[in-house]
Amino acid sequence: MTVPGTVGFIGGGAMGAALAGGLLEAGTGPDRILIAEPDATRRAALGEQLSVRTFASADEIIRESDYIVLAVKPGVIEGVLAGLETLDTAERALPLWISIAAGVSLSQLESRLPDGARVIRAMPNTPALVGSGATAFVANAAAGEGDRSAARALFEAVGTVWEAPQESLLDAVTGLSGSGPAYVFVFLEALGDAGVRMGLPRDAAYQLACQTVFGAAQLALESGRHPGSLKDQVTSPGGTTIAGLERLEAAGFRAAIHSAVEAATRRSRELGE
Repeated sequence: MTVPGTVGFIGGGAMGAALAGGLLEAGTGPDRILIAEPDATRRAALGEQLSVRTFASADEIIRESDYIVLAVKPGVIEGVLAGLETLDTAERALPLWISIAAGVSLSQLESRLPDGARVIRAMPNTPALVGSGATAFVANAAAGEGDRSAARALFEAVGTVWEAPQESLLDAVTGLSGSGPAYVFVFLEALGDAGVRMGLPRDAAYQLACQTVFGAAQLALESGRHPGSLKDQVTSPGGTTIAGLERLEAAGFRAAIHSAVEAATRRSRELGE
């Protein structure tokens, strides 16, 4: 499913480029994707890589786009939105605003946009860079079903999507899937290093570790079975796996994951205050 209309990106960083590339692969024409990127070198690279129109400022993006993706860091979102609350809307309908700035609330966005602005707040994660992202989003009261469908189509171009029933849940999404790739990378590094400690060549250890995590996740997704059930399937009585699991439990593996997600969720809430 493609996004109908023209999509403008304010910010041409890694996530903005990933979303634009996902739209292209999903069938959106390059003439319907615009990117505003102030860095000249990055702007030229995006134009060459994606064959889309690029601009130094957001002015033309805002005038031409049906959807505006705010693909910038939370710290610069205020500057990007400065003055937009007085945007002249006489010539054309307001675009749908889609923000991926972590911790920036719908109310904060609405306060910087014209009255009645339709706004989507989303939390994608970095695996979107390879088309395997996990994104959650929530819409404000002004956004309609068509707006939510457009947001879903945008993020489905780079992975899976979940629409949150309430905005407060996006903090937990940030703590789980937003920050989650970092937890997995630490696990991958530790799993590979453990293989090296047991005598495996380093390249083989990391290859096996990465494929093991990838395959396990794919099995869980495609089978639809509870992870605990899949864990039990691997764990024979008195076997090697139960010996390893016993050590993970003794080291507080589950509790550490719970604490990590809780800490990241709490920090997301603090950033939004």
